[in-house]
Formats: sequence, C-alpha cells, structure tokens
Amino acid sequence: MSEEDEFPEVVLEKELPVLFEEGHDARKLIYFEFIMQILDNKKQVEYSANLQHSVQQSENDKTLLNVQLQELQKKLLELDADSYFETRAKIDALNKQYSDTEQKMNFEIQENNSTIARLQNEISALETKNQSLLRQTNSQERKLKRTKELYKSVDYCINTFLQTGTTDLLSDFDESDYDNFAPSIILKLHCMDIKDLRKAYTENTKAINQILDAYAARYTTKANQAIYQLMVIALRAELQNILYNLKYEKLDKAVDDVKKVTTKYLKIAGDGNQSIVGTLTRFIGEIEYLFIDAVKIEYNYYVKKEQARQEQLAIKQQMREEAEERKALELQRKKVEQEEAKYQAEIQKATETLSSSTDDSQIAALKSKILELQGQLSNVTLKKDEISKLQNGKAGNVYIISNLGAFGENIFKIGMTRRMNPQDRVDELGSASVPFKFDVHSFIFSDDAVGLENKLHSILNDKRVNKVNMRKEFFYATLDELEDLVNQLDPTAEFTKTMLAEEFRQSQSTDTPYTVEYHETSDENASDEDDE
Repeated sequence: MSEEDEFPEVVLEKELPVLFEEGHDARKLIYFEFIMQILDNKKQVEYSANLQHSVQQSENDKTLLNVQLQELQKKLLELDADSYFETRAKIDALNKQYSDTEQKMNFEIQENNSTIARLQNEISALETKNQSLLRQTNSQERKLKRTKELYKSVDYCINTFLQTGTTDLLSDFDESDYDNFAPSIILKLHCMDIKDLRKAYTENTKAINQILDAYAARYTTKANQAIYQLMVIALRAELQNILYNLKYEKLDKAVDDVKKVTTKYLKIAGDGNQSIVGTLTRFIGEIEYLFIDAVKIEYNYYVKKEQARQEQLAIKQQMREEAEERKALELQRKKVEQEEAKYQAEIQKATETLSSSTDDSQIAALKSKILELQGQLSNVTLKKDEISKLQNGKAGNVYIISNLGAFGENIFKIGMTRRMNPQDRVDELGSASVPFKFDVHSFIFSDDAVGLENKLHSILNDKRVNKVNMRKEFFYATLDELEDLVNQLDPTAEFTKTMLAEEFRQSQSTDTPYTVEYHETSDENASDEDDE
C-alpha cells in the first residue's frame, strides 16, 4: 500500500510529529484544515447513517400505518360507514329543516292565536246579538201563533156554519208559510213535556175565555144574556165530560163528540130565539175549534202516558231478555271452562309422557299432539274471554236487519244483543211475530254495544216509524244511508246491501203454497224414477 492510499488518520499520525518538530507553519495550516475536513466527513457519515436509519424506521412505520389503515377501511366497509355518514348528513339537514319549520310554525301559531282570539270576540258579540234576535223572534212567533189560531177559529166558523159565498180566505201558500213560523199546537205536542202541555192548555183556555167575554158583550137583553150564560155553562160541562171520557185510543170519537155537542146547542138556541142565530153560529164555530184543540192537548197527555207504559213494558222485556242472555252465557262459560280443563289435563298428561319417553318417533308425535292441544286451548281461551266481555253488561253486537215482505223496502230495525251468536236473536225475531225471516245487513261488535245502539238511534231519531213508542226500533232509511253511517262509526264492520227476502220472493212467485206433502211426494217420485 502506497502512502497515498493510506487513510488520512494514518498519514496524520506519521506527519503530525514531523510538522511540530520542524515548525513548518504553512503545512501546519494545511494539515489543520485537513484534520477538520476529516472530522466533518466523519460526522457526515454518522449523520447519514442516522438519517438512513430514521428513513428506514419511517418506512417501517409507514408500512405499519398502511396495514392499519387497510384494516380500518375494511372494518368501515363491514360497518357500512358510508351509509352512516350519508345518514348523518341527512339527519343534520333534516334537523336544520325541522328547526326552520319549527320557527315558521311558531310564527304561524302566534298569528292563528291572534286570529282565534279575534274570531272568539266576534263570535261572542254575534252570540249576544243572536240571543237578542231569538228573543225577538220568539215574541213575534207567539204573536203570530195567537193570530193564526184566531184566524183558524174564524175560518173554521165561516167554512162550517156560514154560507157567505166569499172567497177572501187565507191562501194555502200563505198558510204553509205561517206554519213554518208558528207550528200548530198539535204538531208540537208530540215532543212536549207535561209542563209544556199545561202551558198549551192554559193558553187555549185563555183563548176560549176571550171569545166567551167578547160574545157576552153582544147580548143586551136579560133573556138573551141568560140563554148565552146557560149555553156557556152547558158547553163547559160538556167539554169537561168529553175530556173525562177521553182515552188513548179515542181521539177521533172525542172530536166527533165536540162537533155533536156544538151542533146540538146551536140547534137548541136557534129554535128558542131566531134573532140570535147568526151571532150564535159564529160563536159556536169559533168555540168548537178551540174545544177540539183542548181535546187534542189533553190527548197528548194520554200519549205521553202510553209512551211511559210502553217504555216500562219494553224495559221489563229487555230485562227478561238480558236475564235469559246472562243465563245462556253462564252455561256457555261453564261449558268452555270444562273444555279448557280437559285440554289442560291432556297437555299435562302428554308433557309427562314426553319427559319419560326415549323413542324419537314417540317424542315427535307427542310434541305434535301438544302443539295441537295448545292451539285448541288457545281457541277455547279466546272464546272464554269473549264470553267475559259479553257478561260485563256492555259488550255485544248491534244488528241492522230488514224484512221486505213484512215492512217494505226502506224500513229497518236497529237493535242490540249480547248473545254469543247474534244470528240467534235475529232468528228469534223472525220466528213468529212476522210472516217472513229477517235479512241481516250488518253485525257491529262493540265493547259498549248499548252506547253504539243509542248513538245510531239518536242519529236516526227523526226517521222513526213509531213516533209514540220510542222502544220500537224501526226507522225509515235507505241502504246507502245506513252503509255510510256504519262506515263512519266502525269502518271494519261488514255491510250487506242485498235484500234477499227469499221466502217473500218465493211466495210472490207462486199461488200454490209449498207444503210438506208436496216435498214428500216429489221425493217419492224421485225414488221411483231411481228404482226404474
């Protein structure tokens, strides 16, 4: 190895002592710089090695991070992170939209509250004004009513007793208009209570007294006054006698009795004094009309009394029916409980056998049997719960039925039954009281069947067939009306619009009764033909 190829450190070891011995300054400086370069190179090598080590370590860390990143991305894919972030973004957008909508709705609510407050004030003012107008209207109706009754009395007198030949009467059109404003007592009395009946009778009595006083002033001689007073006393007595004998079913007879009495007294008074016949004729005509009104007012008392009687009879009948239904439900409950106990015992027996069995086929058969028994037990339990509901006094079925042959096309019965099978009640209704069976249009089950029935009756109250006995559950209606009503009250209830009326239609199609003998003969003929 030459001197040039030696390492700088070796050369430095050889040359350094010589340099310090000989004292060469220039070479000392060069060698000093050379030494510094050697030291710098050594540091650079160490730094480079350290740097390479750091780079290698960074590469390793980067590789590790990439592996971890891949694993995290895989986990995110498994967790459907993209959907999560999309959903989160949508939620944030919806929250913002909700916040904006909430602010907008709060503002609208404030505006609506202000509008409601203003409308309530206006409604209050209108109600006050309406009450005032109603009082005025009622006052005018009472005046119009008295005027109309007075006119009817005069008109009745003219048409019945006087032959004037005049045509200056109230037209039918005007009279119908007056009926709209002031219904007659007769029409109103169907819905009056006893207090109103007394009031109507008092008003009618006042009208009678006014006529009596008005005609009393026309007679100036004592004889005529005496005849008039005696006639008034007699007429009052006759009216009291007619009212005393009045019964629920004798309205027409009572009205005829009033007419006979007035005709009789008019003839008696006319035969006694011809000079007062004209005045008495007008008087009798007006008083007869008011007497008939008195009879009709009193008759409405008997109508209400009959309604109360029918109500009591219907309540007793309903109590009997409910007692029978409760008895039948109790028998059904006991029967169901026996079935329930039987299935439970069978299930327990099969379960005990299953626990001790080792045969696979027998175990499978026992499991199948237990499942079947449990299903049957479930049905029995549901039936038991239904019976319990029916026994609570409110649950039941409301039925809508018709009988085309007995009542016609647009008459329906709406009632309620607590029986397990509501068809039993319908069959019972059609068994003997009507000539044909009822057609069922709807069964509506309800936990409060009584309330549902009352609601239907209330809605259709103006369409009752019997307006006296409210327990008669027949109503005028069409199938479309009833279907809409059922859909409003219970959209899940079925409704049948067809009127089968099989027996009625079959009866209309022949003049010959379908007898038992006819069917037996037909069967025998069929047998003979088969034998041949």
